Amino acid sequence: MSGPRLSESALGGLPADVVQPGYNRTTVKAGVVHLGIGAFHRAHQADVFDQLIRAGDPRWGIRGASLRSPDVAEQMNPQDGLYSVVVRDGSSEQVRIIGAVQDVLVAPQDPAALVEALAAADTHLVTLTVTEKGYKLDPATGTLLTEDADVAADLGGLDRPKTAPGFLVAALKLRRERGLPALTAISCDNLPHNGAALSAAVLDMAARHDPALRDWIEANGAFPQTMVDRIVPATTSEDIDALAARLGVVDRAMVKTEPFTQWVVEDRFAGERPDLASAGVQLTQSVAPWEEAKLRLLNGAHSAIAYLGGLAGIDFVHQFVAREAGSRFVNRVWDEAETTLSPPPGLEVAAYRNELMARFANSSLQHRTRQIAMDGSQKLPQRLLATISARLQKGQPIDALALGVAAWMRWQEGRDEGGAAFKVDDPLADTTRSLVERGSSPTDKALALLSLSAVFPADLVGRPDFRAAVTTQAERLARLGALGAIDALLSGNVGVDGSGS
Repeated sequence: MSGPRLSESALGGLPADVVQPGYNRTTVKAGVVHLGIGAFHRAHQADVFDQLIRAGDPRWGIRGASLRSPDVAEQMNPQDGLYSVVVRDGSSEQVRIIGAVQDVLVAPQDPAALVEALAAADTHLVTLTVTEKGYKLDPATGTLLTEDADVAADLGGLDRPKTAPGFLVAALKLRRERGLPALTAISCDNLPHNGAALSAAVLDMAARHDPALRDWIEANGAFPQTMVDRIVPATTSEDIDALAARLGVVDRAMVKTEPFTQWVVEDRFAGERPDLASAGVQLTQSVAPWEEAKLRLLNGAHSAIAYLGGLAGIDFVHQFVAREAGSRFVNRVWDEAETTLSPPPGLEVAAYRNELMARFANSSLQHRTRQIAMDGSQKLPQRLLATISARLQKGQPIDALALGVAAWMRWQEGRDEGGAAFKVDDPLADTTRSLVERGSSPTDKALALLSLSAVFPADLVGRPDFRAAVTTQAERLARLGALGAIDALLSGNVGVDGSGS
């Protein structure tokens, strides 16, 4: 839809039921720089900082940065950084305008500007949603992927950084030279021990340039662990048109989401800190139990739904769980995952599961299975394989989890059960395609993919019970299809030893 864009000057003409920032944006300082300003940040962390500003603390405005594409900058900068969060639950909808974001930088266009933003005296926090692949770490060693072209460029010099670790090291070097304090850098990505991963990437990059800088960052910076949770489906052109009809102006940066939101942060900061607790953030000494529960229950089920549903031609999460077999399968995944958890005080797993199912069933979100299926090689280890490993160590069966893994394997062929081709959107797509092309049978293809050490740990691949479970499910998927394989699982016809009719 064409027409006037959302902007400061347009706020006065918005409908009365639209919640506006309600503060003088000219008095707000940019205390936060966010790397990777996609839809999730706009629906989650930016919402929190906006609440803090509304409550009277103007230190927590945001300068966003895209490390690759100019798309978000082109959406937000013409709108003075303003955008709508549309919260949908069934037939109800609430629209709130977020004013916390001041502007969006495009790192490849002007890397020096981003380094200066990170090194500014008003900047106290850096938050990141750069996805698992943005940390540039070798999953096997936890060290920098030195063969990556962008990492190699940053190791050669930091005058024009290309990676998130490179930008942080360049900025921290400048802060030290200027006598400014270090930063609190908060990863908000769904990966285990995300603070430790970010710290490892930054310290490794710094050490290769200047060991003394590395030591200064380690002594003075902070990389707290976090857990983030809010379902944020991709915005469609239909969403933008519908909101424009309601607002009377076009918001090309809008995001849609659910009412539920959660942010758990390790209570470890360097320098000035926001009162996150006042905005509903949970501060804790140990994020790991929360993180584990979210990754293994919500994210593990989401990945299984994405690949099985996608193969079966099911477009949306709510459509999958609306099927009796779909919801029963999700509960089987959770039954298996639950035995591996150490729930923190305050998390009642049965209630959490019920809440998750209600969230999955929220049809107004239109959460696409193919969106969740992206970057599966980066997600599989923490969402499904870690749970499988924990189950096998206890001698417990892994049928439902193994079916999720087998579905990811079949997804690598790039064709659904109706014969429709699709792009496998994954950084290892070329590798996985070449591996599946080697095999003539589902078992051969599965075993070929199990050789991918970047995804499958050697100690897990070496287990006969794991290989048997995955190859059994791969054969079932090929013969029965995704929904047929689910039915076979639920009827008890699949065993971890590969037996069954």
